[in-house]
Amino acid sequence: MGDTDMRRRALSVGLALVFAPFLGGCLVGPNYERPQMPSPPQYRFLAGAPQAESLADAPWFQVFDDPALQSLIKEAIANNLDLRMAVARVEETRARAGIAKSYLYPQVDGVVSYNARQTSGLRGDATSGEDEDTTAQSGVYGFSLSWELDLFGRIRRGHESALALVLATDQARRGVLVTLVGDVASHYFLLRELDLQLMIARRTLGLNDETVAYFQNRLDGGVANRLEVDRIRANRSQTAAAIPDIEQQIAVVENSLSLLLGRPPSAIPRQALGEAEMLAPAIPPGLPASLLERRPDVAQAEQLLISANADIGVAKAMFFPTISLTGFLGAVSGDLSNFLGGDGAAWSLGGGLLQPIFQGNRLRRNAEAAQARFEIAVAAYQKAALNGYREVSSALITIQKLAERRVEEQIGVTALLDASELARSRYDSGLASYIEILTADQELFQQQLILAQTRGAELRARAELYRTLGGGWQP
Repeated sequence: MGDTDMRRRALSVGLALVFAPFLGGCLVGPNYERPQMPSPPQYRFLAGAPQAESLADAPWFQVFDDPALQSLIKEAIANNLDLRMAVARVEETRARAGIAKSYLYPQVDGVVSYNARQTSGLRGDATSGEDEDTTAQSGVYGFSLSWELDLFGRIRRGHESALALVLATDQARRGVLVTLVGDVASHYFLLRELDLQLMIARRTLGLNDETVAYFQNRLDGGVANRLEVDRIRANRSQTAAAIPDIEQQIAVVENSLSLLLGRPPSAIPRQALGEAEMLAPAIPPGLPASLLERRPDVAQAEQLLISANADIGVAKAMFFPTISLTGFLGAVSGDLSNFLGGDGAAWSLGGGLLQPIFQGNRLRRNAEAAQARFEIAVAAYQKAALNGYREVSSALITIQKLAERRVEEQIGVTALLDASELARSRYDSGLASYIEILTADQELFQQQLILAQTRGAELRARAELYRTLGGGWQP
């Protein structure tokens, strides 16, 4: 057989190996199918028929129609360090997915090597004593090729897994964004609630000062006694002590919010929560089935499940042969001074097959571990979905019951305001003792603080519902 026939046969074998993945390649392992997840027809505690419209379909800057809060949210999105780390993790996994994809293509490298060798020996017979030196030089340069043919889909399954990790990391980034905006809104509403409590405390303290002055004047005039004045002063001190406690809470929340904003601890500009401020009307949560698509934690869990499913294919493909193609094309030279000129051309083409035979059950255990990781991912996905339903239902009942509680507390505050005025009027008429004034003032102050807490909790509960629905947090 001549050299031409041998070269043609080698070229035919090379082409067959190159095109084999496209002719007979297959993907080992199961294709992904979403697990069956029961979805309730409507959320628990939701009155009426299911609603297709959802609050989560609206962007956050329409839901939170407060210029100060909108400014804080924009600052947090731009400067928050947790969000910055989440974005970097997405870039990292995207780069790793590119690395996984690169193994689908041949690797081509430039090769340059040079060797020089000198040997010494005796010239002629051994008695002449004359040495003879021999120097040999050789150089090779060109391009080498190596390519693993993905006949059984191990590399493609690995790339599929890496892409799913990219999407999972991106959903994790979105989850950080959801949590960030929700935390900023909750901190902001808590600050407004504390501002209202501080305003109530200062107003009550002013009323207590007037009461102390009133009874002190009566004592100086010989009408009242020291016991009345002491009890009234003690009540005034109790109100005054609440003010630094509220101011401390405000400072702590402002420091926490400053961290979310990516700035040093500083004051947060805002408006106080008005006592007569009306909340937004009832908000539709939408259909439970859409929650699986909208919530980032559920979407992240599903992408991790897809990645685990692809890893099963990678583990199973390791049982099959690994076929590789190698080649070289370049030139050889025997003289350093004419290295790049070359004395002749050189090329080679080869293929190899590696079939695992005995690995001490390593491959089998690896496949079992991949299957176990898949089962874990299935349970994690189902738990994320159930947790989403739980959080939405809890947020709905919280909003409903807070509204009912606020109504009753408002009735109580109105009644105690009237009781405080009546107690003073009855005292002036001699029909009641100072104890009634003291008791009415104390109960009114505490009830006003509780009402302020409930109003703030309602605002935070609405922000929590929007977060649990996986709302449109994108700016």
